[in-house]
Amino acid sequence: MSEGNSLINFGDLSKPATVLIDKVSNAIGTLYEPTKIKRVAKAEVEATKIRALGEIEATEIQQRAMERLIYEEGRKQENIESITAQATNSLNNDASPENVEDDWISHFFEKCRNVSDSEMQGLWSSLLAGEANKPGSYSKRTVDLISTLDRPDAHLFTKLCSFSISGGDVFPLILDHKAEIYTKNGINFSALNHLESIGLIKFNFLQNFQLQNLPKNVTLISFGIPINFVMPKESNNNLEIGNVVLTQAGQQLAPICGAQLNPEFLNYMLEHYKKKGIEAGVQLPNNPRQGTPKSGSPV
Repeated sequence: MSEGNSLINFGDLSKPATVLIDKVSNAIGTLYEPTKIKRVAKAEVEATKIRALGEIEATEIQQRAMERLIYEEGRKQENIESITAQATNSLNNDASPENVEDDWISHFFEKCRNVSDSEMQGLWSSLLAGEANKPGSYSKRTVDLISTLDRPDAHLFTKLCSFSISGGDVFPLILDHKAEIYTKNGINFSALNHLESIGLIKFNFLQNFQLQNLPKNVTLISFGIPINFVMPKESNNNLEIGNVVLTQAGQQLAPICGAQLNPEFLNYMLEHYKKKGIEAGVQLPNNPRQGTPKSGSPV
């Protein structure tokens, strides 16, 4: 654990980053800026403890409890500063952290202050940066859900999103959950049931979900790659999108989960739709983007 030094470098912060730090400080009552003030505060805590011990005869277990409390609060502070520092590196120039609700920030850090795992901190920092970039992007319910995720859960969701396509919303195209392309990547019946049980997806293994009332020509995006679908009819077409759709929380988490395009998926998808009588073409860009719809911290 760091000894009194802030994990945030205040030497060269952008204006949005400075505003975010001020916003966090005001919302949760934590002073990030002053290394000096933090040292003074720490000294005051120690002095208070000494005075208290002089007034009462503390038992050994009480002393250990106080030491544990100081240690735990120090770890929480370190986690808060680490997540905030990482978030400042992902802010857009037009970010508006001043518009993030104080209650949301308080709730956010209440849920993530015990997170010390570096990968999970990356996810939380992406969430904070995303909210600062576009306030209102993430609900408190989504924050609550993410706080229950273990690292294996996050990894599993990231694998699911590697089969995604987007058109406004993000759709993980699990076109046949028994197909090898999914099962060999850990996406099977049990995994999908689990993701549904924790609130990230809706899974219907009996029939496929559909996009309805589509025109003849439809373009969807897979990790920056346009997929052009030519439907059978001039209008009122349906496009099967598989056994899985994302919940609201899943939709909010998908863009920051760090998923990358599964290299085998495009051919599999095109062949699947060809068998259904739907022509689909791909125009590969020179540098296809590796995110869904943008890359976040890998989890």
